[in-house]
Amino acid sequence: MSFDPAPWTDTKKTARLVLDDGTVISGVGLGATGSAPGEVCFNTAMTGYQEILTDPSYAGQIITFTFPHIGNIGANAEDTETSNLASRSGVRGCVLRAEITGPSNYRAAQNFDAWLKARGIIAISGVDTRALTARIRDKGMPNAVIAHEPSGEFDIEKLRAEAKAWPGLLGLDLVPDVTSGQSYTWDETRWVWDKGYGRNEAPEFHVVAIDYGLKRNILRCLASAGCKVTVVPATTKAADILDRKPDGVFLSNGPGDPAATGEYAVPEIRKLVDSGLPVFGICLGHQMLGLALGATTRKMHQGHHGANHPVKDFTTNKVEITSMNHGFTVDRETLPKGVVETHVSLFDNTNCGLELEGRPVFSVQYHPEASPGPQDSHYLFTRFVNKMRERQGVPLKSER
Repeated sequence: MSFDPAPWTDTKKTARLVLDDGTVISGVGLGATGSAPGEVCFNTAMTGYQEILTDPSYAGQIITFTFPHIGNIGANAEDTETSNLASRSGVRGCVLRAEITGPSNYRAAQNFDAWLKARGIIAISGVDTRALTARIRDKGMPNAVIAHEPSGEFDIEKLRAEAKAWPGLLGLDLVPDVTSGQSYTWDETRWVWDKGYGRNEAPEFHVVAIDYGLKRNILRCLASAGCKVTVVPATTKAADILDRKPDGVFLSNGPGDPAATGEYAVPEIRKLVDSGLPVFGICLGHQMLGLALGATTRKMHQGHHGANHPVKDFTTNKVEITSMNHGFTVDRETLPKGVVETHVSLFDNTNCGLELEGRPVFSVQYHPEASPGPQDSHYLFTRFVNKMRERQGVPLKSER
């Protein structure tokens, strides 16, 4: 398997990706300089690289983009998904096939290389990303160190040792790196062509969203569904959440091992479930809800990262194309009695959704808010609102 740089790239090799098995991949450095360890995954989305690189769920990871042309539409302030503006997303770096070109889009406000520098993200271009993706598919997601040094001089043995010594994501709680440090409210709604983002000026329900690494578009989807949203830090106690008298509670996406974060989050989630309030979880929130209900989670071989994943919704018997980003999964064989599997991946049959019988509690593994990705699953935010409507005896809205 060859990892030679792209044949058209004759620029000085100023970057290295060093895998934990000792493999050294050379390329042209972009973005920030320095080095950073992380787990290498691949993402198959063809659009939305800025949203991907600012998704807090990618904390601790180095993203290999399978689509070759990344950066060609530049970057802007609107497409950032990190909801906690005081922190960066936590992504360690990115691996690209082609060199970054000048931006060609009317919304571009900054060159992608400059944007990477500003966010402290190291990039390497000129890499055979198909070969690297095949390696991940066959052997799993490796730990690695990505390094960018303008001189092109590296201490390879030191980088190899660092890659081998990095502990990996199993057992790692990364939520403290991306959660908000204080509570705040949110009323911005989804983006509309030629209008931009709007405001929810007449909210129908109050939702408390626990921030394990929230994406902005989740908050926008909740606001667009008629919710006033109060965001609280990941360590907020259930009693403090209930004191705010919400109509529903949202468990957000986020990075790392759900079992590690669950040590302090799961007991509070159990209390929220027991309160009788509607509860909706996405991604890490789904995994920790599964743990709270008695299931277990496990690390995946290559994970799911992309915007083209088919999922079967057993509640509607329809297939939807979804956006995914996760390296852990709820073990469907461990779902206890009373916890129903509602969604399943049509790629590998892993669990993608659950609900608690007799309670207004449900979750999905994928990202119904997309950004990037298809909007097939936006109906789930209406489903969440309908749980609150049903509890208050208000007529339900159509999910489609």
